[in-house]
Amino acid sequence: MSAKPDRRGETNRRMLLRLSVIAVAMFGFGYALVPFYYAICQALGVNDLIQADAPRNTQVDASRSITVEFDANVHDAPMHFRPVVRHMTVHPGQLATVEYEIANVRGVPVTAQAIPSYGPSRAAEHFHKVECFCFTQQTLAAGETRRMPLVFVVDPALPKDVNTITLSYTFFEVAGRGGRS
Repeated sequence: MSAKPDRRGETNRRMLLRLSVIAVAMFGFGYALVPFYYAICQALGVNDLIQADAPRNTQVDASRSITVEFDANVHDAPMHFRPVVRHMTVHPGQLATVEYEIANVRGVPVTAQAIPSYGPSRAAEHFHKVECFCFTQQTLAAGETRRMPLVFVVDPALPKDVNTITLSYTFFEVAGRGGRS
């Protein structure tokens, strides 16, 4: 009878060790994803959040009009975030400016980073941000509201069948920065 409890205890210890190793491996993998993501983006030349885009062509194509729709989201961050205007019409090659408003609704400072996405996805390579709040992390004081500019150019090489571009930003709270309640 005493052999079974010892065997069960040994089995439980081995299972605990295996689960602990799996948990540590999962934590390590999750921790490594952020630098891995940046390395992949840099290698492929996509989603570069640190550097402004240089417009390739400064000629304005007045014969075409592109509607740019603006969207704003917050992912698990104590903020309100919205574009000041929901859409605007621009000509390819035209320098345009729009503002986004962000408000920290928490009673402590919060640091967050905006990540852009585009629809249709093929428009991303033709949408050039000259100045953007997404290039740097934003730290907002408790209760602070801020307007942030986005200066952009739509490349005249945008395919002719694309008449609308949706630019969506999602703000993510930066782990370890600001105050968590």
